[in-house]
Parts: sequence; structure tokens; C-alpha cells
Amino acid sequence: MDFNGKVALITGSSRGIGKSIAKDLASKGAFVIINYASNEQAAQSVKDEIESKGGKCEIRGFDVSSYSQVNDEIDSIVKDHGELNFLVNNAGITRDTLLMRMKEEDWDAVINVNLKGVFNCTKAASKYMVKQKSGRIVNISSVVGEMGNPGQSNYSATKAGIIGFTKSVSRELASRNITVNSIAPGFIETDITSGLSDKVKEYYLGQIPLSRFGSPEDVSGVVSFLLSDAASYITGEVIRVNGGMYT
Repeated sequence: MDFNGKVALITGSSRGIGKSIAKDLASKGAFVIINYASNEQAAQSVKDEIESKGGKCEIRGFDVSSYSQVNDEIDSIVKDHGELNFLVNNAGITRDTLLMRMKEEDWDAVINVNLKGVFNCTKAASKYMVKQKSGRIVNISSVVGEMGNPGQSNYSATKAGIIGFTKSVSRELASRNITVNSIAPGFIETDITSGLSDKVKEYYLGQIPLSRFGSPEDVSGVVSFLLSDAASYITGEVIRVNGGMYT
């Protein structure tokens, strides 16, 4: 896969899956835009790592839940780089608790970042991709968006929403040679899963036929494929990367 000359924006790419995606795309020649919401130090660390291996990138700090911030930043990206070829909507947060205990602000925060953020970024980026008559968009959903999970009604709702959003927008943009796909990872070893108790981890491992948690690289490899020319006839799909946990 050769992404030389391509400009890629990966939201929430200062850690976890987003970081892995940023590193992978940069290693394949893409100019990567590392987005973060609050941890500039972590984003700088990703930038340093990419540049130490000869990759090209820059940092953009903005809140994907803010319509105005997203529009301003994507306008600026295209002004500075001439185009935007790839968008990976990865930014996400959790506010886990049972529905009976969930506060309105816990619901709103997750909806605003995980789902509204995808709307904001896709709407802003697709404006330029339509003019270019080309583009690739990958939205990161989750296995819990398909199967649900106790204590994650807010998170599951956003990830299910991303799947419906992907299928609808893929139909809207296909005539302009823009593909829109979604990846639904299972339990991936990131900051989010590291906070689980040993008992919970043991339970979920028992539900995974491959008997291991995934790695961020398991997801970033699929992202690269969907962004490549090899996937030019794939759109509106949900690719499950979950070790067989849900099929």
C-alpha cells in the first residue's frame, strides 16, 4: 500500500487505536494529521515517534463534538495541504454505568463525542471530497454497537448509530467516488480495556473464540486496507475485528 501524497485526518489519534492508525498510515507515506482533544503531550509523543521513522505529520487540537471547531480546522487543513483524502473517525469516550444510575450529562457527553463528532467531521470533510470526486472515510464503531453490553447503553447507542450513519452516507457519496465503511472492533488492548478488573477480563476472554484480546494493530491494518485502492469497490460495509466474539 502506497499512500504517498495522501492527506489523512485521524480523530482521537493521540493514543490507542487512533495512534496505531496514525503510525501505520504515516509508515505507508501518508501525511497524517494527529487530532487530540485534551492531551497535547500524548499527541506530541505520537508526532515524535512518526517523525523519528521518517514519517510526515502535524498535530491539530480540536473537539470533534464542536461543529464550529471541526469546520474551522478542516477548512484550515485543506487550505494548508490542498486536499483531504482520508478521514478516520476514531475519537470516542466512555461514561459507563447502568441506565438507572446514568446521569443526563453522561449520556450527552458520549453522544456528542462519539456520534455527533462523526457527523461533524464527515459533513465537513465530505464537502471537499465531493469537489475532489474522491475520498475514503472509515468510521470506528464497536462490537457493542451490534451486540450491546450492560452498563454501556450510551456507548452502545453511539456505536450502533455509527453503523446506520455509515450505511446511509455511503449511499449518498458513492456517485462521487467516495467510499464510507465502518470497523467494529471487539475488545482491543487500549486504555479503555486496561481499566477492566481481572474478573471482567477473564469473563470476556471466555467469550472470544481466539482466546485473546485484540491489539490496536489488528484494527489499523484493516483501516489501511479500506483506505487503499484494493478496497475501491467496498462501501457501506461493517468489518468485524473481534476474534469471533460476535459474528
